[in-house]
Amino acid sequence: MTAEINWTEITNDNQMNLESVLKLYDQSFPIDVRESHDVFRKGLKYATSSFPNSFRFLVGMEGDTVASFATGHYLADVNTGFIVYIVTNPLVRGNGLGSTTLLKMEELLKKDAISAGHSALRFSILETEMEELVHTEAEKEDCIKRERFYEKNNYRSHESINYLQPPLHGDTNGIPLNLLFKSFQGSQTITQIEISDIIQAMYREKYYEVNRIDKAILSKCLNKMGIDHTSF
Repeated sequence: MTAEINWTEITNDNQMNLESVLKLYDQSFPIDVRESHDVFRKGLKYATSSFPNSFRFLVGMEGDTVASFATGHYLADVNTGFIVYIVTNPLVRGNGLGSTTLLKMEELLKKDAISAGHSALRFSILETEMEELVHTEAEKEDCIKRERFYEKNNYRSHESINYLQPPLHGDTNGIPLNLLFKSFQGSQTITQIEISDIIQAMYREKYYEVNRIDKAILSKCLNKMGIDHTSF
């Protein structure tokens, strides 16, 4: 990278830089796919009482400017990190800043796995837009760039389930997205049972506990994916 980045974390007790990060967030995503700022604050608050689950809010600073940020949940029941956002500032992007931010987040999730009693993190997982569902050539180009970025960082598509992100803005229909995963232990494959359990953990810890999406809506999405969620 061309600039020195200082890494810090936003917590419920230390929200320095939060407003600057949220400004970059608003600039990076169209309003129809953005979560409310309150969701970030709820995540920080939830993290104070959710151990061994966690919520991580990583920020890379170049001086007083937000260079990048990432958020993610550690899902203790399935020993998996769920990375929600990786964002870089177009005004301070250096070579490899996105990959460095992703690596830093993975390191935090690995620490959470060890704190939860595991020898290592099992998987990291994330959602991305589907190229065939975008509306413009610019959006398609962005999708292709993201696919190449995550492939370069050893994330692979999981296609045995037609994944649905729960609706974020009061709708009742899920949003079709790609689900990418990275393995940190042994086998580079993920079983149908593992992915089903991980999705349920994502739904519980992120979309119910933090976003507070109604359980009936979450159950509807799980049913559409063919996931048995008797334990949800």
